[in-house]
Amino acid sequence: MQYKDGRELKMKRVSNKQTGLIFFPAFDWAISPTHPEREERLLYTRDQIFEEGIMDLPQIIEFAPKLATVHDVARVHFCVPRVKDQTTEAHLIAAGAAILLAEQIVAGNILNGFALVRPPGHHAMRVVHGNRGFCNINNEAIMIEKLRSRYGINRIAVVDTDVHHGDGTQDIFWHDPDVLFISFHQDGRTLYPGTGFTYELGGPKAFARTINIPLPPGTTDESLMYVVDNLIVPVLKDFKPDFIVNSAGQDNHYTDPLGSMRITAQGYARLTEKLKPDIAVLEGGYAIETALPYVNMAIILALAGLDYSEVREPDYWPGRFKESPERKAQVQRLVEELLKYWEMRDKASPDPKSVNGRFYQRKRRIFYDTDYIEEIQFESLKLCDDCPGYLSIDSTANHGYGRTGKVLCLSVPFKACSVCRAEAAETYERSKKDRDYQYVYLQDKAADTFLGYEVSTGQEWFSNG
Repeated sequence: MQYKDGRELKMKRVSNKQTGLIFFPAFDWAISPTHPEREERLLYTRDQIFEEGIMDLPQIIEFAPKLATVHDVARVHFCVPRVKDQTTEAHLIAAGAAILLAEQIVAGNILNGFALVRPPGHHAMRVVHGNRGFCNINNEAIMIEKLRSRYGINRIAVVDTDVHHGDGTQDIFWHDPDVLFISFHQDGRTLYPGTGFTYELGGPKAFARTINIPLPPGTTDESLMYVVDNLIVPVLKDFKPDFIVNSAGQDNHYTDPLGSMRITAQGYARLTEKLKPDIAVLEGGYAIETALPYVNMAIILALAGLDYSEVREPDYWPGRFKESPERKAQVQRLVEELLKYWEMRDKASPDPKSVNGRFYQRKRRIFYDTDYIEEIQFESLKLCDDCPGYLSIDSTANHGYGRTGKVLCLSVPFKACSVCRAEAAETYERSKKDRDYQYVYLQDKAADTFLGYEVSTGQEWFSNG
């Protein structure tokens, strides 16, 4: 096998199944014409892939995307007031592309896949009042909950490799003991969204199912591989996920204009080879010409089990970036700290200061940097002995200019017991009469149903899977 220019393409693969790809540049969606998150992000990658003849390889198969349904989104998010108000067709296609590839993998039709799609999604949280971090809905979370609902897949691991902390994905799975969320990113003291610290470890029913690895600016491939070999891969081995998702942000690259890291295309490829994700879904990455074509191609080759050693940026040479002894020692201490937390999983009790009777509670402030919305959440989790407990979120959003809105969101998990399901349903019916709320929602994942209610008009809507 050869590239089009005659270079030999070496084989590493052990499976006869193909790697599935979907390209969706979303020509009809952009925050602004010159915004870093724009359609050219994928056009240069597509040119590179075609020029190298990658799409002609028998190991690669391309699919056309499909739309996610409104219920696919409602299974994950509380979009205020409704899903259609927070999404465009482009958002539904990006999420639907991830679902389509995942379903092909679960069906055994392909080995793995890479959804090269936009808009991205990993900053979209459970409650959605608008766009934050270029994201409206969370593509990976929507795909994951579809797999769990439709195919009964239980344990899923998400490894977020974007330079920005995947705070939306963390929020969605914070209380879920069956979803392991690992994010490495540039230290939140130096970059948006300012979260993702080692002490953020998950809710009382899912302690250490969230693992954040805040890396110092300037981290190179060497320290990244140390983290992968000594923390991420061992934790994945312990967790034994049924399905691994790579939330694939390419902005750790040394040329990215938004980040300050020193990761190369070769580093991303080795990372992919070690993680062995079932699916990668594109997130960030804003060096449109100097990084994305090389990083994305390296990831595709690594997924397909093909040799990626010839993929190299024009301005890179081996040994260009050397890790400082101080940074190396800092990363090693970070790994030791997180391994101790991982050993404590399932053994830690909730902080007594956060427990009120049968409920674990926390108050949060969330800023929507794109839409300038300030949200205050009061979250309450039922501490049930028989199930993960249902979640209640009292959310108030300030859109500025005196426009505010208060909603109540009730979420029942897949493994909810009958008592928690009934209690959440009773709370929903009772809250429909509370004039303090504009909207009240009930998301019952166990029954795969969604109910929304507009208090001022008495109008109710329903969807199911």
